[in-house]
Amino acid sequence: MSTTHKEYLLQSEPNKFSLEHLRAGEMIVNMGPQHPSTHGVLRLEVVTDGEIVQEVAPHIGYLHRCFEKHAESMAFNQTIPYVDRMDYLAAMNSEHVWCMGVEKLLGITDQIPKRVEYIRVLVTELNRIASHFLAIGTYAIDIGAFTPFLWLLRDREHIQRLLEWTSGARMLYNYIWVGGLYYDLPIGFEERCREFINYLKPKLDELDTILLTNKIFIDRTANVGVLPLDVAINYGCSGPMLRGSGLRHDLRRVDGYSVYPELEFEVPIGEGMMGTTGDCWDRNYVRALECRESVKIISQCLDQLTGEHKRTPDFDPQAACPKKLRMTGTQELYFRGETPRGELGYFFRTTDRSDVPFRCHGRAPSFVNLSVLPEISRGCMVADLIAIVGSVDIVLGEVDR
Repeated sequence: MSTTHKEYLLQSEPNKFSLEHLRAGEMIVNMGPQHPSTHGVLRLEVVTDGEIVQEVAPHIGYLHRCFEKHAESMAFNQTIPYVDRMDYLAAMNSEHVWCMGVEKLLGITDQIPKRVEYIRVLVTELNRIASHFLAIGTYAIDIGAFTPFLWLLRDREHIQRLLEWTSGARMLYNYIWVGGLYYDLPIGFEERCREFINYLKPKLDELDTILLTNKIFIDRTANVGVLPLDVAINYGCSGPMLRGSGLRHDLRRVDGYSVYPELEFEVPIGEGMMGTTGDCWDRNYVRALECRESVKIISQCLDQLTGEHKRTPDFDPQAACPKKLRMTGTQELYFRGETPRGELGYFFRTTDRSDVPFRCHGRAPSFVNLSVLPEISRGCMVADLIAIVGSVDIVLGEVDR
């Protein structure tokens, strides 16, 4: 290879670690960006000494889609389809946070009908279960367990069909709009959703038996990738990454947005039941427990939607949707919400009488959670690095934005 070619490669794909600084017995191994266990187009530059990982450097940017520039080029309500494509495994949750932030800017939060709020929480919690099912299922297949992946994908399919029935799309919904919803729930949805919840409860017990308490799974995940609570806080981790380390911090409780203060649910945390608090097992255990809590929330929403806030012939889910999203005065706002991966936040800076934000920034939990990977991977084995990456549960559309 010519010197010119080498210089071109270094310019187009810079490495963090240099061959000149390797110690005896060390080598640089690249995982990705098409490696099957990196959960997307992520490249890991790994310095190893035999099977022991010395350093890890994540390289991102392969899925950059200019989300913030798109958001600064069109009206707030036109950006929702782009919001869907950030965390494409939890699009309802991303839409919910975006719309609540814009509604707070417009000052119309109190105008949202209660039925709309309960429907929003219902579909976001369904999406939370679907996201966690994919996270746990793909994590299981990463470390060699095939059956749980098939079972979880089977049950996730029921949720995708319910959401497709509601919005017309299986993954990228554009269902939650600023001020309301695209449409009311289909007739019969509440009954079908309750049937699914009753079907799902024993399946979650089966998940505990076949995976979480499986000795092989415990041996591969317990005491691996331990994230101490102080490190998690200092790195800004959130979601199951933070709660897995023992802190009961959930924005649905802390900030109490939408109708979450009216609903009863617990905030599960990692307790080191199978190893050390904050290990890979704890993070997956928290996700499994959150699925159970989401089932409780969905049941309560269905009670409200078939009781006090049941459908009426004159109900219009778009009644509070503003015809024009003109802002009054220059404003700045940071709004955040709890998605399956943690704190998703949007910062807005608006100018007077404009429906396009002057500045929009997305605070992606996957991006922040990924930053702690070098800290919790140092000294592990290469096979354990795969387990650690899977336990972080990243979505590259959100990491790169």
